[in-house]
Amino acid sequence: MKPAMETAPEENPEQSQEKKGCFECCIKCLGGVPYASLVATILCFSGVALFCGCGHVALEGTLSIIGNHFSQTPSDHALLAEVVQLMQYIIYGIASFFFLYGIILLAEGFYTTSAVKELHSEFKTTACGRCISGMFVFLTYVLGVAWLGVFGFSAVPVFLFYNMWSTCEALNPPLTNTTASPDVICVDMRQYGIIPWNANPGKACGSTLGDICKTNEFYLSYHLFIVACAGAGATVIALIHFLMILSANWAYLKDASHMHAYQDIKMKEEQELQDIQSRSKERLNSYT
Repeated sequence: MKPAMETAPEENPEQSQEKKGCFECCIKCLGGVPYASLVATILCFSGVALFCGCGHVALEGTLSIIGNHFSQTPSDHALLAEVVQLMQYIIYGIASFFFLYGIILLAEGFYTTSAVKELHSEFKTTACGRCISGMFVFLTYVLGVAWLGVFGFSAVPVFLFYNMWSTCEALNPPLTNTTASPDVICVDMRQYGIIPWNANPGKACGSTLGDICKTNEFYLSYHLFIVACAGAGATVIALIHFLMILSANWAYLKDASHMHAYQDIKMKEEQELQDIQSRSKERLNSYT
């Protein structure tokens, strides 16, 4: 005897409609995500985190190098210590501000994307909403210009550390393109204005300079300043990205307000036309 054929259970139509409705809802929700704003937010958070975290640690390492090798008297680099502490406080403020500002811009992207507007059929723009969008455009532009300055400023310690590193490389045998003794190859921190001219010793030469370049503090601070500079550049790119998004959203809101005004006028005209037609029909019926 042949075994009985097993038949697959029939799917309930209600279950299939429920699955279809859930799938359509998921697709609609995914379509409402402002991917451009999301990418810009992630890039902004990453850049600010790199700049603040690496810059904070690199500043501490720089102060340690200055205090241990170039300025043995604490009073000589007391001003530098205060400046470093002030910059660390500024870093805390920058991290907190951009964490909140990035979330606000991401929320603004959610509420102004066209896919979200399709979820709300009665979406209408207001003068206050357009004013807030314009304010975000202006504020993001100002922050972008400011971060260009931060990016340029963060390249200064990279340049100083690179000069020091290249000088240390000149000490490695064989000495190329120079006939000078290694003991006369020096790095003087006083000429950069970091410490005063009466600081002792103020400079490092020969084997002492080579030992400084081999320390973990120098190696770590040098590379952390490079990463912090890259983070500042990533933040600039993120703000430019945000500026393009906000400008497009503001233009969309402006066009949408004109479109809604046109639709309201058209609806009023159609309503008046219908009222006139209905009145004329009533008069004709009264005559007949």
